[in-house]
Amino acid sequence: MPRKEVIIVNFKTYSEASGINALKLAKICEQVAVEYSADIRVAVQALDLAKVASSVRIPVLAQHVDGIPYGAHTGAIIPEAILEAGGKGSLLNHSEWRIPIANIEAAVLKLRRLGMDSVVCADNLVNAKKVMEVRPSFLAIEPPELIGGTMSVSVAEPELITSITNKAHVPVLCGAGIHTGEDVRKAFELGVDGILVASGIVLSKNPAQVLTDFVKGMQNK
Repeated sequence: MPRKEVIIVNFKTYSEASGINALKLAKICEQVAVEYSADIRVAVQALDLAKVASSVRIPVLAQHVDGIPYGAHTGAIIPEAILEAGGKGSLLNHSEWRIPIANIEAAVLKLRRLGMDSVVCADNLVNAKKVMEVRPSFLAIEPPELIGGTMSVSVAEPELITSITNKAHVPVLCGAGIHTGEDVRKAFELGVDGILVASGIVLSKNPAQVLTDFVKGMQNK
């Protein structure tokens, strides 16, 4: 299985990555992607998606979708709406928005039929195995206790990553606590195909520099 070598930046709902700031940060991500010929994607809030997707050339993802059809589903976000807005896929099952495995499978299947990517998060080996069974575009491993912290999962729990990458039949992303290019390099040494990052970029005083460091860590692994 060829490596995809991707960086996905999750904007979450930080003020630094909402509204006009979402567009500014997405353009920074685009600039670094173009300069280093890197696959960088961004996951933005639903209300920011159309604006961001129409303004940058890098792939833009939703932070959640529901695998349901058109109909009476007030408050739901359907993949068709994300696609029409210019989105290329969606995150699913982030630790801040857990959903049952049946809902994950329905969303992954719907996204696949529409030619869109699914990035499904899992917090441990047991759940990672369940997620792999529905064959998402990417499996992102993120222990929740490390999210937003100062220690990366590649340092704190390397055995968790290798236990998944050694058996994975889908591309694996490493998330939680990624802050430096060295964190990224170590993650790739453990067999991942890319990283999923949020605060390390979004809350940085110089996101362009940090993202550049990440890309160099990925490309010089």
